[in-house]
Amino acid sequence: MDLSTIWFCLIVVLWLGYLFLEGFDFGVGILLGLLARDNTERRVMVNTIGPVWDGNEVWVLVAVGATFAAFPPWYATMLSTAYLPVLLILLALIGRGVAFEYRGKVDSARWRRRWDVVIQLGSWIPPLGWGLVLTAMATGLPLTKDGALSGGPLALFTPLALLGALAVAGFSILHGSVFLALKTEGEIRQRAGGFALRIGPLCLVPIAVLLVLLQVRQGSAWTLVLAAVALLAGVLALVRLRAGREGQSFALLGVLLVGVVVVLFGSAFPAVIPSTLDPAYSLTVANSASSPYTLGVMTWVAAFGTPAVLLYQSWTYWVFRRRIGTKHIPEVHVP
Repeated sequence: MDLSTIWFCLIVVLWLGYLFLEGFDFGVGILLGLLARDNTERRVMVNTIGPVWDGNEVWVLVAVGATFAAFPPWYATMLSTAYLPVLLILLALIGRGVAFEYRGKVDSARWRRRWDVVIQLGSWIPPLGWGLVLTAMATGLPLTKDGALSGGPLALFTPLALLGALAVAGFSILHGSVFLALKTEGEIRQRAGGFALRIGPLCLVPIAVLLVLLQVRQGSAWTLVLAAVALLAGVLALVRLRAGREGQSFALLGVLLVGVVVVLFGSAFPAVIPSTLDPAYSLTVANSASSPYTLGVMTWVAAFGTPAVLLYQSWTYWVFRRRIGTKHIPEVHVP
């Protein structure tokens, strides 16, 4: 396996890590106004992701940065084609981060409600946006010979890409509700688990339809097996959740995500952005990779940096592994 293929696989892993880790905290943000009945319960929900949400966002920075260094044409086409969705995603992430910090600075119900709305909007836009962008890139765009997008910005909004947006958003909602059932206790835990069981089948529908269409459109024997495993994992996640095994359900949702992401990127390989106008215009791993020297330097940096990041994040999750409930939330105290 050459370095360009290795880096393609690494970038897929980075997107997988981002969608898994940010998936559940986007879900918590989306559910902030649905599951919590008062400010104390909303504080419980925010505190479940408080120590980790900003670290989870590092994965997308590394994924985009690695694409820029390893596959410059892929990076240039992706961000220029999806300029508007990516801009909205960045604004949503900025607003969401500010809201987490500011919502508790003033002891006012109106103040908190406004920032809670920002958190919810900032949690809806990124999964919808990234689902749209990644699905559109992997399933093909009308690229011309020079890599430009034919048809303008609206060409990005294909039916399959819109389905991908719904699939990622649905996964985030289900993932977030299972995470809340895993990380909380008392009424919030029961409410989150019950919500996940009710909404779970609906959330799995766009994922299942996306996998079927990907298989019909550009799949092969190995993607069929992986898609079947992914769907089975999604169903088993709900079964184990009903049995009160939130940890197993959470892990099975990870298996579901692995299957979807690998099928999405792998079914298009070796293309990174297929052209629907002419296959000869497609961006591939070979024609968009950096020089072997650049990839070699990046490989050495990643060999030392990646284990350090993984160890640090693993340690963070271990430290904050305990369940929390309303009894752990102190009285509101602001200057």
